[in-house]
Amino acid sequence: MYLTTSKPDIMFNIYVCARFQVRPKDVHLQVVKHILRYLKRIANLGINFYKSQNFSLLGYCDVDYAGDNWERKNTSGRCHFLDRCLVSWTRKRQSTISLSTCEAEYVAPGQCLTQLLWIKNQLKDYDIYESSIPVLCDNTTIISISKNPILHSRTKHIEIKHHFIRDHLQKGTFDLVYVKIEEQLANIFTKPLQEDRYIWLRDRLGMELIGE
Repeated sequence: MYLTTSKPDIMFNIYVCARFQVRPKDVHLQVVKHILRYLKRIANLGINFYKSQNFSLLGYCDVDYAGDNWERKNTSGRCHFLDRCLVSWTRKRQSTISLSTCEAEYVAPGQCLTQLLWIKNQLKDYDIYESSIPVLCDNTTIISISKNPILHSRTKHIEIKHHFIRDHLQKGTFDLVYVKIEEQLANIFTKPLQEDRYIWLRDRLGMELIGE
């Protein structure tokens, strides 16, 4: 799990295995060995940071609704870029079971906005002020709900604390933007993927071969 702080591409696999630390089985041991072989093969692969005068922020957020086959909890993933450099990423199972895909997708951007808000406040210490930070998600329903001031039957069961998304959108702090699911970089944190899709996302995160 320590390696996930520098290798975001293994986060999904590591956190799935971590659920079975108490009572692991042979199949889990085989998966861990597979991860270790992968790490050996990509030992020189790491995140590359580029020098730039552009400090624009960008966030990606995604959620796998009821993807946990054991507890039926949702898994959310998000990553944040400063210009084209990946500076923050995380994967987390939501603490409560959502009653609908609408609620699950709505909670995920809220967690992403919280982290971006923290980064935005850190940049202010360097006299860098960002406004209307784009947050990319692949659900048009959530974008519509966040911009609609009227609570209706699809949102009345969602806790009030999550509606701070709407508040910040109205203030212009953030802007929820639709992104095609094929271009959703946060998918690498929430779902098992085919190899070609996995490599494509890994490259888009900025992971490159580093010199010996």
